[in-house]
Amino acid sequence: MTQSAFRLSAALGLAAATLALAAAEMKWPVHDRTRPKPRVVTPGSFSTPEQPGKPPSDAIVLFEGKDLSRWESEKAGPAPWKVENGYFEVVKGTKGIRTKEGFGDVQLHAEWMAPNPPVGKDQDRGNSGIFFLGRYEVQVLDSYESETYPDGQASALYGQYPPLVNACRPPGEWQAYDIVFRRPRFRPDGALVSPARLTVIHNGILVQDDVEPWGPTAWLQHAPYTAHADKLPLAFQDHGNPVRYRNIWLRE
Repeated sequence: MTQSAFRLSAALGLAAATLALAAAEMKWPVHDRTRPKPRVVTPGSFSTPEQPGKPPSDAIVLFEGKDLSRWESEKAGPAPWKVENGYFEVVKGTKGIRTKEGFGDVQLHAEWMAPNPPVGKDQDRGNSGIFFLGRYEVQVLDSYESETYPDGQASALYGQYPPLVNACRPPGEWQAYDIVFRRPRFRPDGALVSPARLTVIHNGILVQDDVEPWGPTAWLQHAPYTAHADKLPLAFQDHGNPVRYRNIWLRE
C-alpha cells in the first residue's frame, strides 16, 4: 500500500468511527437522567520514592511486589528475573519476560529504576524496554545526562518517535510511565484498517502525544504492519542491564 493510500484508508476509518460514535451519542437527549451512568472506579494513590502507590480498583495487577506468577520467560517456563524488596530486576542473559495473559487496548502503569552508580554509556546504560503486543516498544533507558540517538532514549517509541522532552530522573530514583496503548486494527484479509496509537506520560510529563507507529519497532529497520492477534502478551526486555521494576498494573 502506498503512503497516500494508507493515509486515505486511515482517514476513512477514523471518519467512520467518528460518525458511528456521533450516532450513538445522539440516541440520548441532552442531560437525560435515564442515560446509563459510568461505573464507579475507586482511584488509586500516588507512589513515593519509598513506597509504590495503590492501583485503581479495576486494575489488573501484574506485579504487586511479591512474585512473578503472572509472568513467564520468553523462552517459556518460569520468569527467571530476581524478585526482592518489592521490585523485580532484570537478570543479564536470561532473555525477556512476558505476561502469561494477552492484552490489547490498555492503560499501563509501570515504575522503573536505572542502576546506580551508572555503568556504561549510550545504549548500554540502564537499557530495557516495554513491548506492547510483543511488537511496539517504549524504550527504558538511563537518559539522565547521557547521550544517545533521540529515537532510542527513555520514553521514545523505539526507532520511530523521540520523546517531546527528556523527563528522566537520575539513576537510582524511581521513574513512572503511564501509557495509553491502542492496538492496530486489521481487516479479515489482513489489510491494515488503522495503525496503533500511543500516549506516554513520563514522570507526570506528556512525552508522546497520541503518536501512530508506522509498524513494529525494530533496530535499524522500518518494519511494516503485518496482521496479528488482537491480544498478545506484554513483554519486558533483557538488554543486559540490571534495571528494576515495581508497581505494574493495567486497565483494559
